[in-house]
Amino acid sequence: MGKIGTEKPGPDVWPGESTGRAESISVGLGTPSSREASDCSPCCYSRRGACLSAFLILLLTTLAALIALVAILGPPSRTPGAQACVTQMNRTGFLCNDRSSCIPASRVCDGVRTCAHGEDEEEALCRAVPQSLPGFLVAHCGDPASWIYSDQMCDGINNCGDCSDELSPVTTCPPCGPGWWLCPSTVFKYCSCIPRSLCRDHVQHCSDWSDEYSCPGP
Repeated sequence: MGKIGTEKPGPDVWPGESTGRAESISVGLGTPSSREASDCSPCCYSRRGACLSAFLILLLTTLAALIALVAILGPPSRTPGAQACVTQMNRTGFLCNDRSSCIPASRVCDGVRTCAHGEDEEEALCRAVPQSLPGFLVAHCGDPASWIYSDQMCDGINNCGDCSDELSPVTTCPPCGPGWWLCPSTVFKYCSCIPRSLCRDHVQHCSDWSDEYSCPGP
């Protein structure tokens, strides 16, 4: 009858010691996921959610502010490529794409194609007048809500309706030209000068009647 032998523990391992070491290693190290889960409490997740919400709110607020700014200021107000020139009447003009034709500023976006290729009536140029016009084509009146074309300044005509395009302090214009008579006009169309063609016509155009008694005529 054979002997039922029993294994003797090795010299370095004693009964129960192996299990204890394994348990201690398992408890001490743990898995990475279990450590991360234990390190991040529900309060940690709450903080992360609050930070994400704050970032999204900031982003949406910035976008809303940009949209509001565009709505207030309007679309970009300058058309790239537009160039100024001087007309034969020594007035500010718009240079056509042929680089030789200079049309008066007031002929831009008037519904009539004056340039050979119609660039003076392009949608990008005329979509939101005066904001879409180049700055050299626009002049402002005494009333900030009113504007005129730059070639209408100092032309002797009351284009703004309050003569601010002809008189200081808004505008500084040269004295009346040779075809004009200096006087305080009684005609709404004129400001400080009237055409000499109106002199000596037996109709009062100056408040001092100088157009009938002093003006030499045309």
